[in-house]
Amino acid sequence: MKEEVILNKREQKRLMVLNKLEKGDLHNKEAAQLLFLSVRQVKRLKARYLEAGAEALAHGNRGRKPVHALSDELRHRVVDLVQIKYAGFNQQHYTEKLAESEGISVSRSTVRRILSGAGIHSPRKRRPPKHRKRRERYPQEGMMLQIDGSPHDWLEGRGPKLSLIAAIDDATGTVPVGVFRKQEDAQGYVLMLQQLIANHGIPIALYHDRHGIFERAPADKESIEEQLEGKRTPTQFGRIMEELGITSISAMTPQAKGRIERLWGTFQDRLVSELRLAGIKNIREANAMLPHFLSAFNRRFAVPPEQPGIAYRKLPARFVPEEVLCFKYVRTVGKDNVVRFGHRRLQIFPSNGRSSYAYARVEVQECMDGSIAIYYQGKCLLTKSAPAEAPILRTKTGKRSSTEMQLAAKSPLSKVAARPILSKPRYKYKPTPDHPWRRTMVVHKDRG
Repeated sequence: MKEEVILNKREQKRLMVLNKLEKGDLHNKEAAQLLFLSVRQVKRLKARYLEAGAEALAHGNRGRKPVHALSDELRHRVVDLVQIKYAGFNQQHYTEKLAESEGISVSRSTVRRILSGAGIHSPRKRRPPKHRKRRERYPQEGMMLQIDGSPHDWLEGRGPKLSLIAAIDDATGTVPVGVFRKQEDAQGYVLMLQQLIANHGIPIALYHDRHGIFERAPADKESIEEQLEGKRTPTQFGRIMEELGITSISAMTPQAKGRIERLWGTFQDRLVSELRLAGIKNIREANAMLPHFLSAFNRRFAVPPEQPGIAYRKLPARFVPEEVLCFKYVRTVGKDNVVRFGHRRLQIFPSNGRSSYAYARVEVQECMDGSIAIYYQGKCLLTKSAPAEAPILRTKTGKRSSTEMQLAAKSPLSKVAARPILSKPRYKYKPTPDHPWRRTMVVHKDRG
């Protein structure tokens, strides 16, 4: 019986060319070009074929066991250990244990191949990879802007570390506004939005991450008022977006808003160099230089939108930015018509046909410039700064002078103040009139 020879595709191609070469249909040079070999190699291959037939075309090591192959005994031991002693170990952990405790040094891929051949798979389940695709840009400028903040050493040690808060248009890739802040905060985003509205208009949507500036954390407990209304109270910036009619879109991962994430890499290269070239050393100079950089950046990297025109909405005729782009808080007016807001005290005067606002619920609006206004039922009230209380006056300077501290130490009140204050006054026991302590003691002589 003749031994059966199995040839792969490359060897089958060589067999076909050699048959044509033997019949005289091809020359050695033509066969060499078809097989991507030299003419000399084709001659040697033809000689072996004429001598041993198709078997000469098969590789000599085919069917032989490799010298470095693992023994069957070692394979069985790897399979037995994972089923008994190391049951439940993942493949990487199991590979480490084989080297540490069993003296078997094999690679993780080898262990995986041995266990897979035995029908044993890793106990750790992994999620299958998801199909991802590139999101299409929004067709028109102003439809959606991605906003984010980037803390970085923008001044390279020449000044304090700053955070750059900016927005990038999804349709054109332009950066319309940006502002440097000492840290990423809600006021910085409001200032950025204020510049955007003043220079371009109101965008349709803002794409952001799930920072506490934009939305409440799911772990925060709902108040009784929120439970009655059936919705969460928005953050200050979330409320501003609602009042302006801006759609808020939260990104679940940083990759989802990759356009602005890649922008930070570009800015941390180009903008840092421009700041160094201009010799910027503080936040005021950096904010003054930023518009010039953004203008040149947009001319260089802007792309044309799919649809012409601008989707920014114009401001209403009676729109007052200070009444929307601010922080709003609810406070209760005191009996003396004074509203407490932090360390500030505001005195409310009679206005709008009402003589007193005691115990009324008012809205305190804190503008970005630090000014404060009080509104009641949508109407601004007449106020002025009220005198501060004594505790605030005592702590207003922050520190006492050395003379005051010496006098306070010599004062007898300081010793009293240093004593621990009991939570409850100690009860002083008073014996009753018939108590044994109050009775007269009788001494008998015969017992003395």
